[in-house]
Amino acid sequence: MEKEKSENTPKSPSVQESFTNGPTGGDIYHGEHKLVRQLKNRHIAMISIGGVIGTGLFLGTATSLKNGGPIGLLLGYLAVGSITYSVMISLGEMVAYLPVPGGHIKLAERFVDPAFSFTMGWNYWYNWIIVLPAELSAASVLINFWNKTVNNAAWITIIMVVVIAINMCGAGVYGEAEFIFASIKVITITGLIILGIILDLGGGPNHDRLGFRYWKHPGPFVQYDGISGSKGQFLGWWAVMTQAAFSYIGTEIVAIAAGEAKNPRRNLPKAIKRVYIRILLFYIGGVIIIGLLVPSNDPGLNLNGTNAAGSPFVIAISRSGIKSLPSIINACLLTSAWSAGSSDLYTSSRALYGLAAAGNAPRIFLKTLSNGLPIVSIVFCSLFSTLAYMGVKSGSGKVFGWFANMTSIAGLMTWFGISLTYIRFYKGMKAQGYERKHLPFASPLQPFAAWYAMIFCLVICFFSGFATFLKGEWVAATFVTNYFPLALFPVLYAGAKMYYYRKGHPLSWKKPSEMDFVTDIAEIEAETYDDPPPKNKLEAFWAWLM
Repeated sequence: MEKEKSENTPKSPSVQESFTNGPTGGDIYHGEHKLVRQLKNRHIAMISIGGVIGTGLFLGTATSLKNGGPIGLLLGYLAVGSITYSVMISLGEMVAYLPVPGGHIKLAERFVDPAFSFTMGWNYWYNWIIVLPAELSAASVLINFWNKTVNNAAWITIIMVVVIAINMCGAGVYGEAEFIFASIKVITITGLIILGIILDLGGGPNHDRLGFRYWKHPGPFVQYDGISGSKGQFLGWWAVMTQAAFSYIGTEIVAIAAGEAKNPRRNLPKAIKRVYIRILLFYIGGVIIIGLLVPSNDPGLNLNGTNAAGSPFVIAISRSGIKSLPSIINACLLTSAWSAGSSDLYTSSRALYGLAAAGNAPRIFLKTLSNGLPIVSIVFCSLFSTLAYMGVKSGSGKVFGWFANMTSIAGLMTWFGISLTYIRFYKGMKAQGYERKHLPFASPLQPFAAWYAMIFCLVICFFSGFATFLKGEWVAATFVTNYFPLALFPVLYAGAKMYYYRKGHPLSWKKPSEMDFVTDIAEIEAETYDDPPPKNKLEAFWAWLM
């Protein structure tokens, strides 16, 4: 950084020390290999896009439209989208300056305390361990569009093997696979939005001009669970919030990928700055089209039912009278589930590696191959993918809903932690005299955006399981999947706080004047370079796009 650190900042250790000292100062690597920076600019760009587009948009919006109606769906995605953007600019400012292995998990140790890093790490790992079987369940739901008679276990197994194989080949292969998968996603969602506009204006085979028909009947909102009046409409909109969070969860994956990104000081800010474009274009544009083309009372939107048609996009195309296109689109959406599952395993294994690097998980998870592959972490995390087999008996649509709820709450708590970490980061920079304008990425909305995200993440989590109390009957599955992740966060923190206190750490958070903004900087700056100038207009366009 351009500014000299303050005299209160600890002396910067050597590059080797910065990678071998855990929170208690002990050597936790014992000669193991480190992660290797193999992810290129285009990989990071597409990984950030791939984290935004997934089965939450392609499949989960079926439940949101059913519960909230077209306006409730749109307002829910707008609200959570604003939170997502606030979290990403908070995370982007920190991780572009300090792109260290472990991402925000490691940063929480620097700017809050080791106990918070412990809690953030295990909550984040839990989040991605749960979303992996959710994506596998979603994939089997999409396959059921073609064949409902074959046992879903076969499809789950096939997809699981491919996901694990991609991750076993290393970060470079994962980056290439994600680049291809994400490209398919971008082309698919862009084509669906264009096609949706054409169908809405009567350009389909049936030449039926829909306009805003379904906003009028069955109506802009849905009376949630039969509750009449404005209260029922409000609750219908609120029911969208948790599912919308599931759709957006994953945008922060660039923080975990930062430890394996080439030229991170240059590439990460590019990915962060364009998040809002992806939110507006893909998500907001997508849900508007869904609300125009599919009525909220369409029976195919009920993922728990035997007649579930799967994705609202596929339902819309089928209703328009196009014969062959629904199968083609469904196949493209299936690659989305494949991509998401691959990202889930990648992220959970790197989160576990980051936990071990911080001394918060067994050291065995630091074991890597010579190419930087954290083999033990990947094998261990892949075992949890077998939870997807729960859908064989209970129904993949229902299991997808359970896992989506659990992932949403755990993800929102991760966003809460990122926002809190940023607030501490902001105070530390101010206390030590650093000027944020010299950072690789800085947003003028701070620190207000971080406070906004932190508060509303907690509000959504707290009221996520309201349906359990409204119905007047105990619904164990709804209560557990919504409130277990919320309760787990403070329990983990309290336990970790007691442990670190017994190890000699103070009960208070790190003072802003004592925060470490220097460790690892030497190596990060050594790996920063200017990209070569484009040779022609095509290369210039590609550089701008990526």
